[in-house]
Amino acid sequence: MIFTAIVIATLMAGIGSVWLAALLSFGVLARYTEHMLSLAAGALLATAFMHLLPEAFEAQVGAHDLFFTLLSGLILFFLLDKAELWHHGHEHHRQAPLEHLHDHDGVADIHQHKQAPQAGAWAVLTGDSVHCFGDGVLIASAFIANMRLGVIAALAVLAHEVPHHMGDLMVLRTDASNKRIALVKVSLAGAVTALGGLTGYWLVDRLQSYLPYFLVVASSSFIYVALADLIPQLQTRLTARQTLIQIAWLLVGIALVTWVSGLAHA
Repeated sequence: MIFTAIVIATLMAGIGSVWLAALLSFGVLARYTEHMLSLAAGALLATAFMHLLPEAFEAQVGAHDLFFTLLSGLILFFLLDKAELWHHGHEHHRQAPLEHLHDHDGVADIHQHKQAPQAGAWAVLTGDSVHCFGDGVLIASAFIANMRLGVIAALAVLAHEVPHHMGDLMVLRTDASNKRIALVKVSLAGAVTALGGLTGYWLVDRLQSYLPYFLVVASSSFIYVALADLIPQLQTRLTARQTLIQIAWLLVGIALVTWVSGLAHA
């Protein structure tokens, strides 16, 4: 039962997030991109602070050890992020945000993205595959703790991977005719989430005593992504109305995690 749930959840989080990213990047949902960032940040923070961390602290493990693991996890993900920046920063992370790429007529100019070198594209796919593998391990850890926690973690991974995959799709798309090819390549990278889930199932199932630490590492991952990646993108000068909308979507992300938790617990 748990094995099947892990496979389904990791495939939905890994590949489903890519297809949702494609809808937000190329489809009719493109206008909701910024709202998705707010929703994802709220979902990640709610999952970490309201579910994963409480579950870990309910185990018979010292609080000092768990907080040290949380701190170590945050530093680890910071270092991994720096390594990714050094590896292919000019192809992906240093791309100018789409909202700042305009011509004199106010039409979005994606010329920089169209000229992304192929070598950089493969670097993006490699980094994305490694990241997705880690997500799969985290989802498996949550499912082994309990089914409800696994569903919530999978939802949080899906939410935070959507903005990430949107950037990947823009880097890989060299021209309009390559949208489908870019979607296939990023979908394959997303499918690695399932491989991570299977590995996590095998690993965590044999290391049950370390499960609270796995949950804390998962929390540190979600917290880091929310505070270091998503929220900084939302820290722009906005009108009062736009700020309220942004906060509303953040709360929607928190409410969505709470609602899913209630359904899974029922």
